[in-house]
Amino acid sequence: MEQLVSQRLASGARRVGMKALFETLRWRHPYGMKGLSNNYTAFYARQLLAAHPEWAPVIELRRRRTP
Repeated sequence: MEQLVSQRLASGARRVGMKALFETLRWRHPYGMKGLSNNYTAFYARQLLAAHPEWAPVIELRRRRTP
């Protein structure tokens, strides 16, 4: 994920969508690979921002619904 975000930013992207990153990973990996469920996009977005706070302006987070 980090590599994909870095590539997108280097190419001039102003916003990076986590679901688009998941789709890119699905295209790059073998058919039937497990673990790329869209249910976890918010989790991975928060993990990326914890590791790279400088990406906060380009990765959008939705408000959490649960505490």
